[in-house]
Amino acid sequence: MKAQLILEDGTIFIGDGFGSHIDTIGEVVFNTGMTGYQEILSDPSYCGQIVMLTYPLIGNYGINRDDFESINPSIKGMIVKEVSDFPSNWRSEFTIDEYFKMKKIPGISGIDTRKLTRIIRQYGTLKGAICSINNDPDDVLRKLRQTKLPNDQVRTVSTKNPYPSPGRGNRIVVVDFGMKHGILRELNNRGCDIIVVPYHTTADEILKLRPDGIMLTNGPGDPKDVPEGIQMIKEVLGIIPIFGICLGHQLFALACGADTVKMKFGHRGSNHPVKDLTTGKVLITSQNHGYTVDPKSIKNTRLEITHIALNDGSIEGLKHLDYPAFTVQYHPEASPGPEDANCLFDQFLAMIEANKREVTSNA
Repeated sequence: MKAQLILEDGTIFIGDGFGSHIDTIGEVVFNTGMTGYQEILSDPSYCGQIVMLTYPLIGNYGINRDDFESINPSIKGMIVKEVSDFPSNWRSEFTIDEYFKMKKIPGISGIDTRKLTRIIRQYGTLKGAICSINNDPDDVLRKLRQTKLPNDQVRTVSTKNPYPSPGRGNRIVVVDFGMKHGILRELNNRGCDIIVVPYHTTADEILKLRPDGIMLTNGPGDPKDVPEGIQMIKEVLGIIPIFGICLGHQLFALACGADTVKMKFGHRGSNHPVKDLTTGKVLITSQNHGYTVDPKSIKNTRLEITHIALNDGSIEGLKHLDYPAFTVQYHPEASPGPEDANCLFDQFLAMIEANKREVTSNA
């Protein structure tokens, strides 16, 4: 079935529809990863977005039960150059077409993804619509331009109720702003006693759980749309050690008096080089974000920049100068991507132990 992708600037791409044949509207973004499409399509940070994958062949190893980063995908659609109809992998259970039909996600293939990438890089992310070839482009474009993108993505993807993931180690309260399962997996691998709580959980409610540490997870959208998280961080900062990832990093910066800005087309891929300013080492990282901390806003805070992106110099890591708290913009749990920064979870637990010793010595 023929389908069309229409951008808000009037550009039209004609291709072949796959997955669900419903119409959809969302923010069109691109990811440069060569593998990991299953993790990408199930990453809650893509909530409300139509994801274009720049690698030319997608779906060639199918969909399996193990590589999901959430139970239900929240992307609005997917754009690819070519989708594989006959995946070859011993773990494969569905084709990507079959899976998208099950989850009511539309896709379009057979378009010039290089041209689309250049458009986004030149003009920034754009609203787009995937729809049937039978739809009148003028009507679709009119509706597209009138559509306001949502700003409640975190509320949409965050857990509705707290739940435990028991362990016998340090108790970590994980504040779910759109958590990837990879974060939970890394904490579980280290024996942590985990309690996952919704994004709007208050500082008082968190402190009553008597955590040894607080994890601020990744998530979708503009961090300024999550005032509940910013207020909570202000109130727990200096009381409990904090580790933030991606959206959690941005919320932490806002809570500490810094500012965030929207990027032109963001960082989305599995091979972004990041320099650790403490050690001088370069990490190859997995990233997915459309906002960044404004470097100029750091000056009047008690924050120190610890990591920078080598491609554009943007901030990739922060630490507080007075309290046990640090954050990174990239994804140390990867999923998908390299695991160069996996040791940050160990650094978090070491910080917790150091904080316990300090509290005991001051008692």
